[in-house]
Amino acid sequence: MSDWIQEQLILEWPNVWAARNWIVPACLLGGSVFLLVLWAYRSIEAPLWLKACCATFKSLAIVLLAMMLVEPMRSDSKPVPGANLFAVVADRSQSLQVADQDEANTRAELLKEQLERSQPWQVRLGQEFDVRRYEFDQQLVPVGEFEEYAAEGSGSAIVNSLTSMAERYAERPIAGILLFTDGNATDFPEVDIDWSSYPPIFPVMLGSEDTASDIGVQRVTASQTNFEAAPVTVTAEIEGKGFAGQSVVAELLDEKGELLQTQTVTDIRDDQAFSVRFQVKPEQRGVLFYQVRAYAQSQKGLFTDATKSTESTLLNNSRMVMVNRGQGPYNVLYVSGRPNWEFKFLNRSLADDIEVELHGLIRIAKKEPKFQFREKDSNANRIFTNTDDEDKEQVEQYDEAVLLRVGNLEEGELSGGFPKSADELFEYHAIILDDLEADFFTQQQKSLVQQFVSLRGGGLLMLGGMESFAEGDYHRSPIGELLPIYLSSVKSPPQQQEFGLSLTREGLLEPWVRVRTTQEEELQRLIEMPKLRTLNSVGSLKPGASELLSVKTSQGEQRPALVTQRFGKGRTGALFVGDLWRWKLHQASPDNEDLEKAWRQTIRWLVGDVPQRVRVEAIRQQDDPNHPLEIAVEVNDENFKPLDNASVSIEVSTPTGETLTLTAEPKDAVSGQYAANYVPRTPGAYRAKVTARNPDGSEIKQTETGWVSEPAGDEFFTLKPNRDFLETMARESGGEMVSLSGLESFVRTLSNRDIPVVEPKIHSVWHTWAVFLLAVGLLVFEWGLRRWKGLA
Repeated sequence: MSDWIQEQLILEWPNVWAARNWIVPACLLGGSVFLLVLWAYRSIEAPLWLKACCATFKSLAIVLLAMMLVEPMRSDSKPVPGANLFAVVADRSQSLQVADQDEANTRAELLKEQLERSQPWQVRLGQEFDVRRYEFDQQLVPVGEFEEYAAEGSGSAIVNSLTSMAERYAERPIAGILLFTDGNATDFPEVDIDWSSYPPIFPVMLGSEDTASDIGVQRVTASQTNFEAAPVTVTAEIEGKGFAGQSVVAELLDEKGELLQTQTVTDIRDDQAFSVRFQVKPEQRGVLFYQVRAYAQSQKGLFTDATKSTESTLLNNSRMVMVNRGQGPYNVLYVSGRPNWEFKFLNRSLADDIEVELHGLIRIAKKEPKFQFREKDSNANRIFTNTDDEDKEQVEQYDEAVLLRVGNLEEGELSGGFPKSADELFEYHAIILDDLEADFFTQQQKSLVQQFVSLRGGGLLMLGGMESFAEGDYHRSPIGELLPIYLSSVKSPPQQQEFGLSLTREGLLEPWVRVRTTQEEELQRLIEMPKLRTLNSVGSLKPGASELLSVKTSQGEQRPALVTQRFGKGRTGALFVGDLWRWKLHQASPDNEDLEKAWRQTIRWLVGDVPQRVRVEAIRQQDDPNHPLEIAVEVNDENFKPLDNASVSIEVSTPTGETLTLTAEPKDAVSGQYAANYVPRTPGAYRAKVTARNPDGSEIKQTETGWVSEPAGDEFFTLKPNRDFLETMARESGGEMVSLSGLESFVRTLSNRDIPVVEPKIHSVWHTWAVFLLAVGLLVFEWGLRRWKGLA
């Protein structure tokens, strides 16, 4: 039969008869022999079952032999040699440098042996496919051979490498991707991956889940609080393997490598993470870096002598974290209706705080009564009579209150009294009102204070006194709307003479309200605290307000003493106690600093979340293999509205001491948003100084940020292969997991898989040894059965 006819028959029906002209003779011959067999067994004297069995076996053999006359053909397909692509991709990241438990060679050494061109699986693969070879770490690189393979890369961009290959060969016949890796990708995207759109992936998992001994610092985070004893908390998550029952030492170091704190965790368990927490009080401002490192107590000194280490690697024993203490100094405006002790102790508490600058307006005399006679030839208030200030413009007149300006004020600052415009008031981060009636402010100033909190995001704290809250007639005023309590339906003043403060349940949860370390010490402190005598009467709490301190009257009634609430972008607080200064004057020990500490923590809470005119954030792009950083900058004008047409420059300082300048461009057409991208190339700590300027070139503000680049920490986050990730990838893409020792058998099965470009392959059934043996076996079995039963 011609080749063309065979191909057409194969396309129509995969199993065909090659000698179709022999079909009729074969049927006649087979039928005749079958009838002769039946006639022959009918005349034999034997049991019916025996004659039926023998006749069946011989008939089947005859039919099988008769079918061979028409040459039955079986067809399938095979890959066209060289027409299909097949990619071999090898991970060359440094995480393959580790050796598994009871294994003399590293994962990279075992892989390099299999990547030799002389390996049988590579020879067979090259006979049927157009093999393309690649290596990857942070980037995918094509290679001709794997002769120079070395696991030295600082990342494992598995997802991006496979995505790049899928896009590159989207229009070409690719049969599959053989992927050698441990599965620990450093470029996991935030969204799920649709592997069904990829070519079939056949992962070869490198490494065993039974890893060698190792201690790794998986992640380090830092949080800042208003708790003065420890404003920065550094938390490290550590995991160990091979050191079960032993002790692990965790150390906290500063940027210079000086040891700050040490903790020891005893009786650790294998493959079970544990946390250590350090609390520090930085002495400097700005961007700071801390390092946490961990090691087994039995291996003390391994950082100075690595030969003492029995761990798989030391590259994951330490990690760094950045803390930004450069948001200040914060400007706080204190306004009081009269000189009092409260301001004295508040000012003294903040005197040594480099983060806060207190500016005060203290009224020392009210404006003159309406019909008070003026002195001849003078409009100045009589308090300035016979002084050198009498003729100065900033001297208060008869119809103005006399204000004392206190603090490190700039020239002209607060010269006109309380600010009358947004650009002047918005320079401050918080306002404290103490013993001051509402009529002190104009209606415009009251509305301005409300905008200061709601739009600018500032903090407002009102202290108790004879002219605060309801006594100051703040009811139905814009400032009264800011307060976390209602000033209507005010309760009658309590009859008792002294009060003791107590923490509420919510107050116990706020670090800035507490002064002592433990709850027991805090409760004992409140018991020993001097009693207070002044408490403002207010109405009920507003929805969403939090009562943090309370007092108990002699009638057993609980009244609020300190209440806070969010308002718009800012926060407000109300302290109804008017003589907190007694805490300092009447305490048992003059060296007790509880009041000063309480004031500092309260002010830090008040200004802690207040936005700046220029805000900067470094955002790492995790789904990019190079892990670039987006330095995002937000710029506002003096009214804290987004500022367009600003110029933003960023000066980056690298770990090697080099500096480079970037220019931030407008971001995503969002008003006031600017951004610049930067790819860190050197491991270590980075700083960035951001300078924002107005369209006219004048400087708005300088601020700082920082980040840490630790590719080795990400690469050695875990030493266990990520089997789940590889199995998901293989299953959803249509591939399967392959073992390193089973590569040769895997390659042999490729021709039986779904291959893009194939050609027909015809097999003659008669030339199959199984068919021949079946026919002979049927005849032999029939003959043997007859001989066994004594039939002729």
